[in-house]
Amino acid sequence: MRMLDLLLKKRSGLEMTPEELKFIALGAADGSIPDYQLSSWLMAAFLNGLSPKETAGLTRAMALSGKKLDLSSINGKKVDKHSTGGVGDGVSIALAPVAAACGVVVPMMSGRGLGHTGGTLDKLEAMKGFNVRLAPEYVVKQLKTTGLSMFGQTERLAPSDKKLYALRDASCTVESLPLIVSSILSKKYAEDITGLVMDVKYGSGAFLKDFKSSRELAVALMGTAKLLGIRCVAVMTAMNEPLGAAIGNGIETAQSVKILAGDKGPADFTLVLETLAGWMIHLGGRARNAEEGEEKARAVIADGSALEKFRQMVKWQGGDPRVADDPDRHMPKSRLSAEIKARKGGFLAAMEARAVGFASVALGAGRAKAEDPVDFGAGFVLEKKPGDRVKPGDVIARAYASSSWKLAEGVKLFEGALAYGARAPRKEPLVREIIK
Repeated sequence: MRMLDLLLKKRSGLEMTPEELKFIALGAADGSIPDYQLSSWLMAAFLNGLSPKETAGLTRAMALSGKKLDLSSINGKKVDKHSTGGVGDGVSIALAPVAAACGVVVPMMSGRGLGHTGGTLDKLEAMKGFNVRLAPEYVVKQLKTTGLSMFGQTERLAPSDKKLYALRDASCTVESLPLIVSSILSKKYAEDITGLVMDVKYGSGAFLKDFKSSRELAVALMGTAKLLGIRCVAVMTAMNEPLGAAIGNGIETAQSVKILAGDKGPADFTLVLETLAGWMIHLGGRARNAEEGEEKARAVIADGSALEKFRQMVKWQGGDPRVADDPDRHMPKSRLSAEIKARKGGFLAAMEARAVGFASVALGAGRAKAEDPVDFGAGFVLEKKPGDRVKPGDVIARAYASSSWKLAEGVKLFEGALAYGARAPRKEPLVREIIK
């Protein structure tokens, strides 16, 4: 098999076989196919598209380009969750322990934040000593004992995705729907899961801003997951304003821990948490439907078993379990702070999510490049949300940073994300649609 022939085939718009797609994925993983040929193939796929069968074949080939997790020795259904990314979206930190406390096996492989969106791995690593770089053998052992592990992609899991993702970025082929689907699901298929709940976001702070495009992505993900034998549900959620009241790695983790401890969390965060948990518990075979799953989710928070599951995970992964008892004391918070106050009276009409995300990056909570370090204690704590009545001088948010110039820049960007009005804004439903 020659890559030149495969380039010509895809350039001509012909459908590729599973064997040909396997050849490309393995060549990307081991370096036997040069970058210029891989980039050419990506452009041909971008322009001519991939059929559903090709997309599933490429996804499977990418997943098998390395060492797949083998969870066959673990009883029960294995369910993960994927979010397309947003601002203040630390839901996974609370969601995974809740589902596991209900008896679902939860292998949750996550990524790092990039651009204006946060990453679950950064939020986990805000806990001192917490290790997300786990060997596959350790993940299996942890899952057998606790039913829960939250970890990052290893060099051995879907290695071709790392190469192809970098080349997509460099060859202007990022927006291809089949390539997005293959990138997301190859890592999930490599986890050996049986079920997947996807939080597909739309709005100003989302990867895809308009609902139609985000829904198309959700449908494509659902179709490919089905072909791969993974039961899947997509929850379409709005991301025009930050979710919850915390933005930043340590700050978001502390918020999730407090919710697990029984504190009443922000209404929007709680709605997304319970909705996703309901479906995870249902797909995990622990509830007859999502509504019963939501009831069970609330029950394990109320009886403390979800917090205990979180504490077990932290111990297994080298973190300080005292975080579960007093997150404010044991989670980092940057030493400098500033209050952001309302400049007008009336109602807070908007808090534009993307702008707030970049404001948190300016504080040090995010990264512009993949190799940039993050300040685990930087971020915002929101005191007001869009729709709240405000008076001039009311505190809308508190900003935290480790340097005065970062603090000033973050505050400036945050203030630019705000709008005021004489009337409360009309809000669209946070959960717009559930695609089953």
